[in-house]
Amino acid sequence: MGAGDRVLAPPRAAAPAVRGTEPGAWQGSRMAVGAAASAWVLVLGLWGAAGGAQNITARIGQPLVLDCKGAPRKPPQQLEWKLNTGRTEAWKVLSPQGDSWDSVARVLLNGSLLLPAVGVQDEGTFRCRATSRHGKETKSNYRVRVYQIPGKPVIIDPASELTAGVPSKVGTCVSEGGYPAGTLSWHLDGKPLLPDGKEPVPLEEVQLVVEPEGGAVAPGETVTLTCEAPAQPPPQIHWIKDGVPLPLPSSPVLLLPEAGPQDQGTYSCVATHPRHGPQESPTVSVRIIETGEDGMNAGSVGESGLGTLALALGILGGVGTAALLIGVIVWRRRQHRGQERKAPETQEEAEERAELHQAEEPEAAEGSAGGP
Repeated sequence: MGAGDRVLAPPRAAAPAVRGTEPGAWQGSRMAVGAAASAWVLVLGLWGAAGGAQNITARIGQPLVLDCKGAPRKPPQQLEWKLNTGRTEAWKVLSPQGDSWDSVARVLLNGSLLLPAVGVQDEGTFRCRATSRHGKETKSNYRVRVYQIPGKPVIIDPASELTAGVPSKVGTCVSEGGYPAGTLSWHLDGKPLLPDGKEPVPLEEVQLVVEPEGGAVAPGETVTLTCEAPAQPPPQIHWIKDGVPLPLPSSPVLLLPEAGPQDQGTYSCVATHPRHGPQESPTVSVRIIETGEDGMNAGSVGESGLGTLALALGILGGVGTAALLIGVIVWRRRQHRGQERKAPETQEEAEERAELHQAEEPEAAEGSAGGP
């Protein structure tokens, strides 16, 4: 498949089947079939195609809308669609101002092309060329393929009895309505059988590798799923999402180049070899991580913001503590200096002061005695 494949698929889809007969003393047939029509859902699976075309797979009878990229959303619009399908002998041109095949295809007001009910004749190539109001030209290329889920397989003309050791026809397995034509497989006690009647030898363990590791990506990033199933010749690889088979061509690689919420889920691959039975890989999960406008994870942004705030508060707290300690030290030094200034006299100074006081007392006494 190519980059940007879009698939309109049912929740359960079996491989298309054709009428077939298998001889041998076998009983029963098991084949997965589609669920009720009311349970159809839109499944988007995206992966690359050569030439830049986008592969579109749609169910027969269902409507299909192809977007014209770059088209102005309001008339007047400068665009044209070119179709090369089973309904046209050459390229058919459609435009908002030109002819329309109302019952086959028509251009909508927003420039998209509507196919009311796709059929086998609509398989082919669709191209749109749009010119914006500023003169910018954009091209869109699509390859459209259609499919139809086959009816439930039944065994007709069943054998009334079987004889041990004698090759006998069990019956004819029939499944009508499938497109494109597929193959039927017989099972005995839940295990697939080969044309020679032998049970297949299991494949080596099938592994599913997801890139990036862990399967968690931001919206718009690419997820690559690789199914590793060593065998020669290479086995057929089919994909399952959330337990639902995807109606896609066999491919060992599944790309999701612009992953979005619709791509979230659990994936596995099934490898089927002509000489081996089908084997399913362990499942892997794909998760879309919401991001902020700056491209970082919203959770990371919040954690980073909290970390920055905590760091700032820590710095401010440290500065405040240092300032308080400095203030205490300065205050203590000033207090100590004041105490030094008011400190008592030394012993020598006290003795000198006492002697001076004693000398002054006799002089005062003599002065009093010599008075009138």
